[in-house]
Amino acid sequence: MAKKTSRSGGTKGQSKIHKVMKEKKEGTLKSGSGKKVTSRKQAVAIALSKARESGAKIPRKKSS
Repeated sequence: MAKKTSRSGGTKGQSKIHKVMKEKKEGTLKSGSGKKVTSRKQAVAIALSKARESGAKIPRKKSS
């Protein structure tokens, strides 16, 4: 039987990530300095950070 894993940390994490990525698409997402976010990678980093803040269980990136 295959093990099921959730990469986005359940429903709490999913909703937070979805909200932030939608903001990025609309062009309203801002970084900590107040500048508009244009990079997709930066938007993902912000989304994961906000999801962790809200209590979603999202593991940190493993360092190589």
